[in-house]
Amino acid sequence: MNTPHSSLPKHHRKPPPVSHSPHEDARSEWLYNAAEELLRGCSVSFQRRMHAPQGVTADEFALAVDEYVNNRLADSEVHTPALGWLLIRAAIGSTDKTAVTELLGNSDHPLGKLGEIAEGLLRPLADDALIAKAEDDEL
Repeated sequence: MNTPHSSLPKHHRKPPPVSHSPHEDARSEWLYNAAEELLRGCSVSFQRRMHAPQGVTADEFALAVDEYVNNRLADSEVHTPALGWLLIRAAIGSTDKTAVTELLGNSDHPLGKLGEIAEGLLRPLADDALIAKAEDDEL
């Protein structure tokens, strides 16, 4: 991953869920940390020896969020002018967390719905990322 120390507020920084094996713990930790990177607008990448680079770009994450919200809007799951308010607030340099919550919906994930979306993109890469880390640690 290629960014500095986490800038998410401390109340958003919760540890990954406890699992049953060291591999699952490492996998959960990688997923959580990589999801945080995407939420900060950074790309996540790694490379195994003798393989092409892999990862999820910030643009791919943004597109996945776009598609998710567009589907919620198309399915009439959003019942307020949340997108309009979000754009208006952003245009004047403000935020509207209520609109964001309305557009994304509820989530039990420690990083919210955006964390769920990020982990959905990252999950297929987690095992290779752990192998790449182990290979790097050998050097």
